[in-house]
Amino acid sequence: MTEYSPRLFSADAEIEHLGEGLLACTLPREAWTHEAHLAATTYLLLRRLDIHLDAELPSIIRRFNKSVGGVNSDTEGYHETITRSFLHGVRLFLERADTSEPLHMLVNELLISPMGRRDWPLRFYSRELLFSVEARRWHVPPDLAVMH
Repeated sequence: MTEYSPRLFSADAEIEHLGEGLLACTLPREAWTHEAHLAATTYLLLRRLDIHLDAELPSIIRRFNKSVGGVNSDTEGYHETITRSFLHGVRLFLERADTSEPLHMLVNELLISPMGRRDWPLRFYSRELLFSVEARRWHVPPDLAVMH
């Protein structure tokens, strides 16, 4: 695994801004980092119960990508298996976390946990499968280990 030093958050408002900015497509492209992905997902899971993420997250991310000039194709943009893997990882983290903590502290704990690492899906997927066109288009099951 590679060395990983995430950018941590100092206030709940930062997390809320990312979550609502994703929904409204108002974030600048450069703000959509790995940390922002996980922060926004955590925010949406905990604070936006009106959104059914399993059904809506793919279109939310695709719409955002297009809004900042990105492309959702077989080689860039939205990636179904990575999105589903991290959504699962955030849920696993939240099952064990004290969700009464301030949101930014919770997200920071997630980011320094195994589930918050950029390479977390590679514990379960070979690089070849994870970065395949099939895995980008559809959710594919892991080929190395069961996600837990």
